Amino acid sequence: MKKLISTFIIFISVCSLTYANEMIDVINTFKADKNALRDTYKIRESEEFYQRFFQFYENWNTKIKAIGFNELSQEEKVDYVLLRNLIEKETYLLKQDYQAYEEVASVADFTEDLKQFIKDRRRGRRPDAKALAKSFKKAEEAIAAKKEKLENDKFEDWLKAEKAARIISSFQRGLKEAYNFYFDYDPDFTWWMEAPYNSLDKKLTEYSEFLKENYSENSIKDDGSGIIGKPVSRKTLIKNLEYEFIPYTPEELITTAEKQFEWCKEEMIKASEEMGYGKDWKAALEHVKNTYVTPGKQPEAINDLYNHSVAFIEERDLITIPDMAKETWGMIMMTPERQKVNPFFTGGWEISISYPTGGMAHEDKLMSMRGNNPNFSFPTVQHELHPGHNLQFYMNARNKPYRSVFGTPFWMEGWALYWEINLWNKDFPRTPEEKMGMLFWRIHRCARIIFSLKYQLGEWTPQECIDMLVDEVGHEYANAEAEVRRSFATPYTPPLYQLAYMIGGLQFYALRNELLEKGWTEKQFHDRVMKENMMPVSVLRLLLQKKEIPENYKAHWKFSTDFK
Repeated sequence: MKKLISTFIIFISVCSLTYANEMIDVINTFKADKNALRDTYKIRESEEFYQRFFQFYENWNTKIKAIGFNELSQEEKVDYVLLRNLIEKETYLLKQDYQAYEEVASVADFTEDLKQFIKDRRRGRRPDAKALAKSFKKAEEAIAAKKEKLENDKFEDWLKAEKAARIISSFQRGLKEAYNFYFDYDPDFTWWMEAPYNSLDKKLTEYSEFLKENYSENSIKDDGSGIIGKPVSRKTLIKNLEYEFIPYTPEELITTAEKQFEWCKEEMIKASEEMGYGKDWKAALEHVKNTYVTPGKQPEAINDLYNHSVAFIEERDLITIPDMAKETWGMIMMTPERQKVNPFFTGGWEISISYPTGGMAHEDKLMSMRGNNPNFSFPTVQHELHPGHNLQFYMNARNKPYRSVFGTPFWMEGWALYWEINLWNKDFPRTPEEKMGMLFWRIHRCARIIFSLKYQLGEWTPQECIDMLVDEVGHEYANAEAEVRRSFATPYTPPLYQLAYMIGGLQFYALRNELLEKGWTEKQFHDRVMKENMMPVSVLRLLLQKKEIPENYKAHWKFSTDFK
């Protein structure tokens, strides 16, 4: 009984220490306020939305400045710096979006009366259905006049055309939600509004499609690859790097990637020579691609690789992997549609396996199997599961979950890539084929930095990025195309996402080396990282090393980028 009471007291003490951080409530309130406003102001491309969020961030700037920074504990100072940085970052991005909105907002200047209907719906005010039906009819007439005018006054580029189309689509979604609230519940509304709404909804769809294509012929949208993206410019890249506490220019990061790229090539040649292909690493890579398993056996192959990686890590006592984490991860098969933008398996709470289905063309089946052979999958199973993404998700849900708002790919993807580097240095690959698989992915991460930054700087087109992945990395063409599409033409990737894998990995590796020199064990470092939840690695470094944290902390840590 005494032992039980003692254990309970220790538990209570730990809980008290855990929740002594007063910034937790501040951060949770910020997150809750933002979510509440996003749920309320659903027309994201509207003056109302932008102005409400400018007010939101201005209010939060005032709130955080009122906090006595010098009285905070180190843990609280870290959270203060992270929240202040997040507010600044989101304000900056909002201003960029608003500037683009202002340039084309006139495409929706006929919607003000209907927006009042949407606002009134929030409190369930009963509309004058007869008058509203007339407003819908006037909106249709306004759309016709707008289209006629804009046919002779095209947008200067496709970016403005896309933004204009999103303004109308955003309004259309808000209108649909308000209409559905009353329809069939209010007989008078239903009688007057069914036909006018359906007619206007059709016209809005046509208008949005018209706007999307109504740009000058001098604006190049497609380089022939079919991939439509939006380069963000050097200025925006540098600003985003500042918010991630990365004190390097895009050009310096490209140089780092090129050095890593050449190291990978040298190691691939060594592996090729072990395999009997001499210096012809491409021939060796072709051999490795053809080690794929037959259809139906990929899940079994993934499970075998998982068991091997966990055994390797636990034999060396490198990190704590809780039994429940090992018990509860799962598998799903990736849909053919998703494989078009993600040719390789992904992970998190579950591992999503990319492999061909019966409906795919024969060539696509072969490319999928070759691109997901066991040797290519050898380093990426642990990247997606343990100690990579699945363990991150598992631990984040149980340790300081309030920090989820500070999520960054430099922490999420950087951690998983760090393990690829660390395991390589511990002779994880057993065969030259497995070495080639690890190197293929490492050189791929280097290529991501090069092609994504050169694209965002306006130096490369999507087709040039595809060609680089095929010619210099050894990707199957369809897989390279899907990779570039995923990078530039989907909501998946903000501009720094692709470079975050390798750069975040280098940050973690540099931090590991610093702490090992101070007497930490690898397990201490790895377990502590998992218990701190997400944040830029530079700020994590201040916390782990108990360094002084300035109130206006800016990027300054020049972590090594030249190691092999």
